[in-house]
Amino acid sequence: MRDSDRTREAGRATARELFEQVRARYFRLPPALRRLLFGVVLVGTVGLGAALGWELWGTFVTAAIVLGFLALTLNFPRAAATVLVLIPWGFAVVLISQAPGPLMLLSLLGVLVAVGAHLIGWVPPWLTTLMALVPAGVAAAALMPVMGMAAISVSYGVAIAVLIYRFVVARRVKAEMTAEDQVRVRARDGRPEVPADRNAPPSPISVADALGELDAMIGLAPVKEQVRSIAASIEASRLRAEAGYTAERPMRHFVFVGPPGTGKTSVARTVAKIFYAFGLLETPYVVEAQRADLVGEFLGATAIKTNELVDRALGGVLFIDEAYSLINSADGQPDRFGSEAVQTLLKRAEDDRERLIVILAGYEQEMSGFLASNPGLSSRFATRVRFPSYAPHELLEITELLQGRRGDRLTPEARPALLGLFEDVQRRGLTDELGNARFARSLVEAAAQARDVRVVGAGGTPSTEDLVTTTVADVTKAFNELTARFRGYQATPSLEEALADLDSMAGLEPVKRQVHAIAAQLKVARMRHERGLPAPAQMRHFVFVGPPGTGKTTVARILGRIFAALGLLARPDVVEAQRADLVGQHLGATAIKTNELVDRALGGVLFIDEAYSLVNPGYAGGDAFGAEAVQTLLKRAEDDRDRLVIVLAGYERETDAFLATNPGLASRFNQRVRFPSYAPAELSRIAVRLAEQSGDVFDEEARADLDEVFRMICAEGLIDGLGNGRFARSLFERASMRRDVRLAAIEGTASAAQLTTITSQDVRAAVDELSGR
Repeated sequence: MRDSDRTREAGRATARELFEQVRARYFRLPPALRRLLFGVVLVGTVGLGAALGWELWGTFVTAAIVLGFLALTLNFPRAAATVLVLIPWGFAVVLISQAPGPLMLLSLLGVLVAVGAHLIGWVPPWLTTLMALVPAGVAAAALMPVMGMAAISVSYGVAIAVLIYRFVVARRVKAEMTAEDQVRVRARDGRPEVPADRNAPPSPISVADALGELDAMIGLAPVKEQVRSIAASIEASRLRAEAGYTAERPMRHFVFVGPPGTGKTSVARTVAKIFYAFGLLETPYVVEAQRADLVGEFLGATAIKTNELVDRALGGVLFIDEAYSLINSADGQPDRFGSEAVQTLLKRAEDDRERLIVILAGYEQEMSGFLASNPGLSSRFATRVRFPSYAPHELLEITELLQGRRGDRLTPEARPALLGLFEDVQRRGLTDELGNARFARSLVEAAAQARDVRVVGAGGTPSTEDLVTTTVADVTKAFNELTARFRGYQATPSLEEALADLDSMAGLEPVKRQVHAIAAQLKVARMRHERGLPAPAQMRHFVFVGPPGTGKTTVARILGRIFAALGLLARPDVVEAQRADLVGQHLGATAIKTNELVDRALGGVLFIDEAYSLVNPGYAGGDAFGAEAVQTLLKRAEDDRDRLVIVLAGYERETDAFLATNPGLASRFNQRVRFPSYAPAELSRIAVRLAEQSGDVFDEEARADLDEVFRMICAEGLIDGLGNGRFARSLFERASMRRDVRLAAIEGTASAAQLTTITSQDVRAAVDELSGR
């Protein structure tokens, strides 16, 4: 870029910054004071004109027009820019034709193009207006002497073509924008208007009525108790003031923390009514906002937007949802826009504390970090209200309430079925993720849709009862549709089924006893928790040690089903991983990979085979990549212990050395399950069971050969190297393949018995193949 270009860009930036500073000062003034200033300037200008002998009416009109344009520029800069384009268009229209018809039509064209340009949005409307009117004016001027009034139609067509082109460009620009960029463009089009209902005088509300609304809400017992105590403190302050004691206005700002769909917005409206009923607020209205309503497109604009938002909420409550998003640091860079919004909000929260209540809402963990980011936040927003998740019976009450409002109802059989589904959601820990009451609302709507499809599809004329009655099938279909996005969502396995599958495994008697004991401890801990008794911390992370092929992965799957059956995991899924799934190609990438893996496993079991390979002592200077994976895994194992079970598996000696490399490993993975090698009889049973699952059988001689082969291998200590159960599977698969080769070589058609029977000849041939003979 040339120096002249850089100078020009710097000049534009300086002018834009100066203009925004003027706007910032202008909007800091109260609206009444702004109107007074305009009136004073208008009167002063007329007075000056009278003193200088100017024509008074002309002076008044000129001053009013200039002041009006100034107000338009300060409030809606883009609209003012469009007006500047329309002014020369008016002069051009007079030059093109002074006949009444063309003059009127071309003037109307300018207005229509300007309106269309602002409706298109996403691109500067003044530029769209200019691009449409210039060729339209040229066409009209060139063709008017030749075509007369028909030239007007051509100019309209040219303008419409340009508007269509700009519309296509605008859609492309919008598609390339982020959601936040789109909000910024919309914000540029003008200031948000004050809702009409806030201009109407609010109806009187009594404290009893406001508290009655609170009591009518389903659940939220701790929230109701805390809000009632706030109301009691306000009443006590009022009584002290009436008794002649000095008392400050009991105004305060709040922090509402809790999962989504737990009634934070509804309680905010009730809080507004309570303070209004006590005469502490001018209105009971709540202005709801998010980050996009406070943050501008450049520094300086954020303060303007935040001040405008606070001005709208003055006299009532400003409710900012997901307030923690105001501080959005990325790539280690501070969020200057969000910090500007926070600083402006803090100043107004202090300056206008007598006329405003600000409520910050969001998840508890994120809100704690947000409040800790600025000392002023924690000091000014000291009242914290915690919103609990809804219990299954409360979700059922909300569902029935929402159905009643629609005029629908549940069948007697659907009510317990729906309660069971809500209990299943709670056991899996998905209530918050589904949105609590929002999930209930979605379920009501989806179940009503399923009912309508069922009733209409049945044919005939449905009765009134059919049109309003929701059945078990409708509820179940809606529930399955809404939970389909959760990977592996299926019916929760029972504890008895999981333990039965464990007991049906061949061998592993010490493992079975230990897993039964683990299940019993978890079950008793849950029973103690349900009865309000203290319970020891539940074991969550395990170490499986033993030779390969001894069922460690299978037992991990059963363990996942046990935890899911007891409501300790959202689902019984097992995500299997090895070193390559955790370790990246460079430092920093490993933490990302490990966190992504843990995120995939959240709600289930993460099974890491050959976990000792995460620390590879063969690397000179230590295994920095593996150490990074271990540190990340340890942190997530602690942070997500209520949503995740991690199983580290491998050979016992190597795993012991691995656990000794980091004290955190030994302390967090302190539950060890030892898997013994399989005995010959157990290996034979595994091979026979595999055959049965495939519809095959070993004949008597073949089974004797199996027993002999497994006895010999175990006696020579070879079974661990061959993979225990994996060797039994390989032997069965090779034997069945040799059977198929043998039958394919004979003439004629084999019988069903021949096609499903594995003989001694097949077993011996399989052994020879596996031994390399």
